[in-house]
Amino acid sequence: MSKQDAYIALMCSLPGSERLFVAKQPPLSRIRLERRLTALTADDAKVLNVLEHTLSWSAYDMDVTDVQAIQRCKQALKDIPQPTLRKLFMERMELRSVIAALRLRKRGEPAPSGPFGVGRWSRHIPAHWTDPTFGLDTPMPWLKEAHQLLEDEDPLGLERLLLSISQKQLKRHAARHMFDFEAVAIYVLIWNIFDRWAQSSATEAAKRFEKLAQQAMADVADIDFEGASV
Repeated sequence: MSKQDAYIALMCSLPGSERLFVAKQPPLSRIRLERRLTALTADDAKVLNVLEHTLSWSAYDMDVTDVQAIQRCKQALKDIPQPTLRKLFMERMELRSVIAALRLRKRGEPAPSGPFGVGRWSRHIPAHWTDPTFGLDTPMPWLKEAHQLLEDEDPLGLERLLLSISQKQLKRHAARHMFDFEAVAIYVLIWNIFDRWAQSSATEAAKRFEKLAQQAMADVADIDFEGASV
């Protein structure tokens, strides 16, 4: 069977996602998903592993520092050749950067003296530190709601919002990929979002986002990501 035929068969074997926040668990178990993913070539399986390792919501767990997260980001970009996957990867890292900035500012931290975080807005964020949404309302229209949830000290609501945004970003990319490797990778990343929500609780969400606030991305802000843009 050709690679194309194998991936068509793989995608046709995967159940469609149910509504996020309504379904109480992912559309199939991780064990069954892993069995289907054995159809991937070795090279594609390696790229998927890199994506999951750096983008899955476990990468936000408390034992992962921002220095480690950004180093993973740099290394991952070297291992992801597909333009679509590189783009969605950077979108997720930019989301994390702006949320970390919100938390730091709420904690009373002054504007970073240099670039902050990862991606296109690393210099824009410090320059607009006093603006409630860092002047990013147009590219990130959800930031106003995220800011309010943070002010209301609603970590579970904030996590729900971020998962929803991430799912929408992935579905936008999925619309251009039906039966190729990118389609499989996006399906798995959406599966991870369902799995993350199924495991969410207010207590754990509060701990996770408090940790993000404590991890000052400004400490590693001089890392050059310009070459990572797609």
